[in-house]
Amino acid sequence: MLVTRTKSKIWNHNTNSPKFSCPSFKDIQTLFSDDSNCNSPTPNKKPNIFHRVRRVSAVLRALSVRPGTDLPLKTLLPQPETNLKETRKSEPLIQIPGAEKKIVIYFTSLRVIRSTFDDCKAVRTILRSFRVSIDERDVSMDSGFMEELKTILGIREKTKLSLPRVFIGGRYIGGAEEIRQLHEAGELKKYVEGLIPADLSTCEVCGGHRFILCDECNGSHKYYSEKGGFRTCTACNENGLIRCPSCYYAPITL
Repeated sequence: MLVTRTKSKIWNHNTNSPKFSCPSFKDIQTLFSDDSNCNSPTPNKKPNIFHRVRRVSAVLRALSVRPGTDLPLKTLLPQPETNLKETRKSEPLIQIPGAEKKIVIYFTSLRVIRSTFDDCKAVRTILRSFRVSIDERDVSMDSGFMEELKTILGIREKTKLSLPRVFIGGRYIGGAEEIRQLHEAGELKKYVEGLIPADLSTCEVCGGHRFILCDECNGSHKYYSEKGGFRTCTACNENGLIRCPSCYYAPITL
């Protein structure tokens, strides 16, 4: 008679091994954190929000008055300049001759740099709201405006210059940030007082664009001669345009 051997269903269990049952890695991290907290005599607890408020208040009271002085700390710290006019008194005066009764703004109408285009558009909108005479000089239409601006500000030719730049009453005011600050503070209105009112009519020669095509080259910026062939036209700018003789202001001579 053959006796079949059956497998035993009794598992060897070591009583010395710790009990361990972790279905996920998250539980393993929890076990390690629990062991570290158990080894420490006192668990680390975050201070209550009210305790932190008390600590901050105590520090502020201690620093409110310095030893040996009766002045609070707020008056001893340098205060931000709130009046933009007072700061401009110490800056060197930059002026445009012949522009004492109008606003001159150097800007660009190109959308290559979106932030610059938005600043130029916002400043032009603010200045046009006062309905005074504005001489708008678009450097994208004529690169001579940029060279002219660098000469006025005393900047080297290779130096990059941000736009827009605003002159009010012949005096240099600044860029987009300065115009926004003056407008929000209500001081920009004082700068434009006494300027010539804006002429809302449209120029019949250029249609308000302030530039027309060159008569010599018909806007190609080149002309042909029998002796030398094609040559660059010297009567117009790089875009083949000339400034409108009807509505454009006379160029600045320094």
